[in-house]
Amino acid sequence: MSWGGFKKAASRAGTTIMQKTGQVERTIDREFAEEEGRFKTMEKETNNLQKEAKTYLDSMRAMASAQSRIAETISLFYSADRTSDGAMAGHAYKSAVDELDAGVGRELDAPYRATVLEPIGKLNSYYPTINAAIQKREHKMTDYDAARAKVKKLVEKPSDDTTKLPRAQAEHDEAKEVFDILNEQLITELPVLVDLRIPYLDPSFEAMIRCQLRFAEEGYEKLSGVQRYFADNIRDDYANGALDTQVEGVLEEMRELSIFGP
Repeated sequence: MSWGGFKKAASRAGTTIMQKTGQVERTIDREFAEEEGRFKTMEKETNNLQKEAKTYLDSMRAMASAQSRIAETISLFYSADRTSDGAMAGHAYKSAVDELDAGVGRELDAPYRATVLEPIGKLNSYYPTINAAIQKREHKMTDYDAARAKVKKLVEKPSDDTTKLPRAQAEHDEAKEVFDILNEQLITELPVLVDLRIPYLDPSFEAMIRCQLRFAEEGYEKLSGVQRYFADNIRDDYANGALDTQVEGVLEEMRELSIFGP
């Protein structure tokens, strides 16, 4: 920081302290405060959106990988059996989920990044610049408040140096002009930015739904092919609870084994 910058920062810090103690009046702009509040809400929500969108993609990858590991384990149960209905279903399931796992990168990962994550990330990348403009406005407002307080003091208690008041008034006018320009710019442009969030994010929302739909349809298509290896009565047995009874029967047989103890 340059010496001039240091002096300005020190002066603003002093003004802020005097404002907190009531010695210097602080400019209150409710219109700006409202627009800044809307912007801050948008910033928070779109940052959360980016985080959750990334979490969704990571979760889909994890799910696909977990399916592949489950299928690998199931196929090991039938390593010496390639012809029974159960073995054929197990191997068909492994083939289906392996294709789905590979499809996450091909059908979901790349398109999802390009149409969802990258546009949201680009929007969020603008926030530091906007926040810098808001911070600059804050600094210029502090300068304006300090200049106004200086003029007020000289008016209430005139100095023996008659040039002080005109100089202070000139500094006040310049500080006010700079602040007004920045303030008006932000009041005008912040609501435009906030209102643009919907038309900007709509295509990404649509793309997200399309990516999810395509992945779900592909998963349904591939996993439906595994059903042909099941007996025709499996679906009915599942619906009427017969499969639960079958599972309980197998568990009971296991409990009767001597290794379960007395």
